[in-house]
Amino acid sequence: MPPNNSSTPKQTQKLWCILILFTAWQLTITLLSDGFVLSFDESIWHYIGRNWFRNGLVPYTGGADNKSPFIFAVFGFSDWLFGVNYWFPRVLATLCQTLGIYFLYSIVQKIAGDRAALTAAFIYGMTLLWHATGSRFVAFTETYEVMLLLAAINRYLQAGKNTDLIWSGILAGLAADFRLSAVFVILALVIYMLSRKRFLDLAWFTAGVIMGVMVLLLLCVASGISIQNLSLNMFTDNFSRGSAIDHTMAYKWQSFLSKFIYSPMAMLYPLAIAGLFVKKQQPGLIILWLVLTFTAINFIGIYDVVHLKEMLPPLAILNGCAIAYLSKKYRFRLRYALLLIGALLFPRMEEAVRNAKIVLGEAPFKFSYGTVPYINPPEGDRKLLGRWVRDNTRPTDLVLVHSFGTQVQAYSERVSPSTYFNITQTPFAKARFKHDLEQNKPAMILVPMFAEYDNLVDADLRLFVQQLVEKGYHFERCLYNYKVYRVGKK
Repeated sequence: MPPNNSSTPKQTQKLWCILILFTAWQLTITLLSDGFVLSFDESIWHYIGRNWFRNGLVPYTGGADNKSPFIFAVFGFSDWLFGVNYWFPRVLATLCQTLGIYFLYSIVQKIAGDRAALTAAFIYGMTLLWHATGSRFVAFTETYEVMLLLAAINRYLQAGKNTDLIWSGILAGLAADFRLSAVFVILALVIYMLSRKRFLDLAWFTAGVIMGVMVLLLLCVASGISIQNLSLNMFTDNFSRGSAIDHTMAYKWQSFLSKFIYSPMAMLYPLAIAGLFVKKQQPGLIILWLVLTFTAINFIGIYDVVHLKEMLPPLAILNGCAIAYLSKKYRFRLRYALLLIGALLFPRMEEAVRNAKIVLGEAPFKFSYGTVPYINPPEGDRKLLGRWVRDNTRPTDLVLVHSFGTQVQAYSERVSPSTYFNITQTPFAKARFKHDLEQNKPAMILVPMFAEYDNLVDADLRLFVQQLVEKGYHFERCLYNYKVYRVGKK
């Protein structure tokens, strides 16, 4: 992964230092996370991936989520190699993120030179570690999407022949395979080419995008994944009542303010504006990239912290160009600017420090269960509950953890009786959940006792599970503030 030929040995050395620094730093933050456990979302993808690779249940039949089969394959491969674990997907994603830093460096080197490239790469690496942009949540679709988009834009800017444009399109298409919001960045590239009247370039690039998208469709055909189920879960059902993006305007407005205004992201805006006026760079493409990723985040309207990762590359580029330009104009050493940037953008490390102490022998905090008010157990204790379920059921038993149970389901290594094992509450998902439970009788049912269950799970689903329990199950015990029911009457 050498830099461009124009780089000096000293420049190459600095680049490698940046890449190694942020790889090690990201691994520290993501591996020393609370509970040493798969996160809520990672558990969903691991469960679906394991059912695919281990049990032969393809995505959207062995578990449903609004993500691409590609991310399920990453976690299924992880389970195939190492069983239930949280570290392999995060290490793999960290390496992909580091590749993304390299591609960003290469993009900026092409449009603004070495000093801007190093500065932008440093800023990008720092902001990826922020709690406000997901820090430890590196093994998410955004990491792969952004890395592939950076590779696509880099290949486009370096293009010397038509095959480069095709490969740029293929990489962009693969990014969209991981996450549909990549379409907005593809649109930025299309508008940029049209504005410069590069119609032949656009034709080759579009051909590549189609090839990239075909990779996902061919994977579905080859593995038996229904294209209809793919479309339903990745797109159409996301706009139904009760979907992940079904929020009130008040919620969206407060989330917008907390993510874009009352957030470390605001530190990047002043110099990003200054970066628009640096003559060396190509502001048209960068502005389109920034505006359309911002549009994508607002169009989705969930405002999850990991969504902000999509905006970081163009913001880092504009900041890097502005700082490099100002350091040259006013003759101050770039290293001092980077030290100041590092101090201002330094990420929160208390979680990693706390868990490093546990690794070194300090006893973790023990939560109290079974008393009012019932607390929602942390992720590490849900892992312990999942292992208890695994040890107290047979491998062929179906186990239902009704909501707030993705880690329990993942670590139990048991299959849910329903495709919708998580709190998906669209009309289609509810109907499918009830149908699945009528057809497939679980050997064990776990029902949360904490307030979030009543507040966030619709009453009709809670009533359905309650009636199911009353008809054919007996109460066995409470564990980690879940009621455990076994099939059959005592």
